Amino acid sequence: MAAPRAAAAAAAAATAKQVTRQNFAEAVRELRAHLQESDYVALAVQKTGAPTGWRRALPVDTAETAYLKAKLAAESFQPLQIAVCPFRLRNSSPSTLVAYPYNFHLFPRDELQLGMPTYSFSCQSSYLSTMANDGFDFNICIYDGISYLSRVQESLARKKIFTPCHRQLLPSSNTSVADSVFMSRIKSRIVQWRKGYADPSKKNDDCLVGSLSRLILGGELYGSRPSMSIDVCSDRQVQLVLEAVNHISDDLVSLVVPDKAGAARAVRVIFTSSKEDKNLLLMDIQKLEDEQNLKFRGFREVIDLLSFSQKPIISYNCLNDLTMMHTKFIAPLPPNMHEFMCSLKMVFSNVVDISHMWRQIGPLRKAKNIQAALSYLQKQYFVPMEIELPQQDGTSSVTKNEQNVLRITKLFAKLSYLLKIGPKCQLQSGEQCTAVEEYCNIFYPSCKVEESDDVDFAIESDTKKTVSTDNIVFLWGFREKSVSELRSYLIGLHQAFSDDFEVKLLDTTCSALIFCNSDTAMQLLKEISSEDPSLNSFFSEGLKGAGFEVYRKVCRLGLWDSDLAKAFDDVSSELGASTFYECRNSQIYRNSSLMLDLKEYLEC
Repeated sequence: MAAPRAAAAAAAAATAKQVTRQNFAEAVRELRAHLQESDYVALAVQKTGAPTGWRRALPVDTAETAYLKAKLAAESFQPLQIAVCPFRLRNSSPSTLVAYPYNFHLFPRDELQLGMPTYSFSCQSSYLSTMANDGFDFNICIYDGISYLSRVQESLARKKIFTPCHRQLLPSSNTSVADSVFMSRIKSRIVQWRKGYADPSKKNDDCLVGSLSRLILGGELYGSRPSMSIDVCSDRQVQLVLEAVNHISDDLVSLVVPDKAGAARAVRVIFTSSKEDKNLLLMDIQKLEDEQNLKFRGFREVIDLLSFSQKPIISYNCLNDLTMMHTKFIAPLPPNMHEFMCSLKMVFSNVVDISHMWRQIGPLRKAKNIQAALSYLQKQYFVPMEIELPQQDGTSSVTKNEQNVLRITKLFAKLSYLLKIGPKCQLQSGEQCTAVEEYCNIFYPSCKVEESDDVDFAIESDTKKTVSTDNIVFLWGFREKSVSELRSYLIGLHQAFSDDFEVKLLDTTCSALIFCNSDTAMQLLKEISSEDPSLNSFFSEGLKGAGFEVYRKVCRLGLWDSDLAKAFDDVSSELGASTFYECRNSQIYRNSSLMLDLKEYLEC
């Protein structure tokens, strides 16, 4: 155990750059440079909770129902930290991993005072106490956490807040007589105004006369520089004013001033004293625009950087994390999986769930978390590797989230070495390298598993054995029996249970019976739903059952607040008996590691 513990201690000693509102702009600039140098980006999210009971991903879930549960979690809980770690791998001897971890502290604060975001989110006390024990600083999060708007929210916010902006002059089109008259009048006015500041002979005029003259001509100040405003009533007039200013002098700078509806209402012309002064003004205007954009986007600036870089995203528990990132930073989640994957492709085209990669190595299929997978590799394989972290924050405490992103980075590097995976398909040491895209967009939804180094090394016979949803019967009304008690009870109740079947407790009120033969399952459902007492031996026992279509309906209706048996009863009262055994064949995975191959959803 010494080697794994030493590796864990080394990972804990490394710290990420802690990013809050105070150093966010600086961190974004550094991150942009590090993304250009990197091959991949690892992500880890620290949330305020996770789904429990039957609302978590279950072995009987299809891709569709697993997405609906991930959607529920994403809309219920809140990300408080997102760790981002650009990294690159160099195949030398030993291999070199160069990583640049950042840990962003988030909080949905209304920076623009527009009433958005106004998130109400759930917190699980067990999650918060674990976060506190792991060194999470709630004061930093609440007072200095970075706020954000999603793309949809930003679009709405920009309709409410408009700031003057520097607009480029467009190529001129045909000029009408009215345009010529308007330009001539505006040009004469600007020239007359400018003379009051540019003509040296005017500097000795009486101050009162000069002030009255500037007042009549519409003069004002932009900071410490003289300026004047010219009212406009259309985009065409804006272009004519910009063209007139462009023809008069190089020492003038134009800003377009919008009204409350976003349409241009005026053009502000600013006089600069020299070429250097003009360049300084343009830099100040650009800086103000950048600062305003950061206020609008907040942390979404990071999401946009990752999206623009097109680097593969490496994460763990991707379905839950990416649905949360979509609803918080992109747009509200679509109602179904297909639309979600099409929308996600527009932002992150290639996402690798690290748990899919480690399942390519024998006994690692039973690993329940990142640390267990790392410990197994440390014990069973020699992977020569040097890890470089050029950017260290220097803080003494290390949060769980940054530990996780570094573990994901390290685990991906080791798996890439063993499975011969590279950012592009290329020859290395005379052997063909597999492109990382082969492992992209295959997600393993999972619930929270306590950290452990244990992996069951027993040979797993068929971890990818699938079963149709037609083979599943949902059963409730059995009064809180254990799995073994329920199984024994059912075998003595009906001859259908003489065949091989599995029992999965979904919560304390409902179980899933998984049969090898779909005909047995369908016949059982018909008998359970029969109104004839002579055929229905389950009725007197208080048992009720339904097929997968009813479960799918429960998930679609979002009956999450009740236990599963109550949700089934609510839906059952609205459906005909035929629906209880209605077929719509899908596949699930028969073990606890439910695999969802989402590549088909990316072909949009």
